[in-house]
Amino acid sequence: MGANDELIYVGGYTGDKGGAAEGIGLLRRDPASGVLTRLGVAARTPSPSFLAQHPTLPVLYAVNELEPDGTVSAFRVAEDGELTPLAVQPTGGSDPAHVSVTSDGQFLLVANYSSGSVAVHPLDPEGAPGERSDLLDLEGSGPDAERQSGSHAHMVVADRGAVLVADLGADRVWRCRLDPVSGRLTMLTPAVTAKPGTGPRHLRHAPDGTLLLVGELAANLTWYRPAADGSLELAGELPSSAQAGPTFPSEITCGRDGRFLYVANRGPNTVATFAWDGERATPLAEVSTGGDWPRHMVLLGDHLYVANQLSQTVTTLRIDRETGIPEAEGEATAEASPTCLLRWTSMTVR
Repeated sequence: MGANDELIYVGGYTGDKGGAAEGIGLLRRDPASGVLTRLGVAARTPSPSFLAQHPTLPVLYAVNELEPDGTVSAFRVAEDGELTPLAVQPTGGSDPAHVSVTSDGQFLLVANYSSGSVAVHPLDPEGAPGERSDLLDLEGSGPDAERQSGSHAHMVVADRGAVLVADLGADRVWRCRLDPVSGRLTMLTPAVTAKPGTGPRHLRHAPDGTLLLVGELAANLTWYRPAADGSLELAGELPSSAQAGPTFPSEITCGRDGRFLYVANRGPNTVATFAWDGERATPLAEVSTGGDWPRHMVLLGDHLYVANQLSQTVTTLRIDRETGIPEAEGEATAEASPTCLLRWTSMTVR
């Protein structure tokens, strides 16, 4: 392995969710060429569908998207990328779909999708999660009788002094305060009250601070700016894809200089590129992901890597630095039922 090579961990679905993964996969990336090499299975754990890392410790976290009782697993990361189990904790809910760590490394946040709740786990000095300090049940619904009969927490992140929760079922991005001592959450005014039927899935801040949101059910990209009461007002909206047929956007990411936005679309199996000028998004292009059901993607350098869940591949797109438009590069990398990509950034690979 080269001195500058990087590691990418791959979350996926195992047999309990109808997938073919055996646990957390491991890829090696050559930063110069962007080429991926599959290294095998780093850890065997059930349906580790989303991954996160501790901000300062060599610890990786994975939600185990199980029903009715989900769990979150922690692993110590060796210099060669090997994962050693550290702890497993129940999340208090069903189908945990997202995990993140507070910037101070004190708490682990988990979004339980099916049961519509958010779990908080304090982290010890070694980064191991302890028993929950809180479990916040969300309440809400939307007009889609099948997908929005109740709250469905799809993403939870600590953000600018608050905790934000994208709730696909309630058409809200909830805003909470996390007590740094007790580890308990207090609900505040919602950050976003989206149009009925939006289905908020994932969010991200543009470099200028605008909140960007992909709506899984409305198949749209929306953006929001601060209002007087501390909430955010809708400032713009566009379809996430120009293709015909059902579309279910999954992920959004920003280019390094903030000029371009990228949205992955399941259904048409595309990545849509938008120009961003700080005020509005403008559609530029839409290209094939080279696979089926793009569940997640990550932008590293000039390369956009896409986890195609159903075709069981990770594909590589190279971003043109001037136009911002990606194009396919090289052969797809086989990876069983991939759902999340995580570059390991706090270690030196030898």
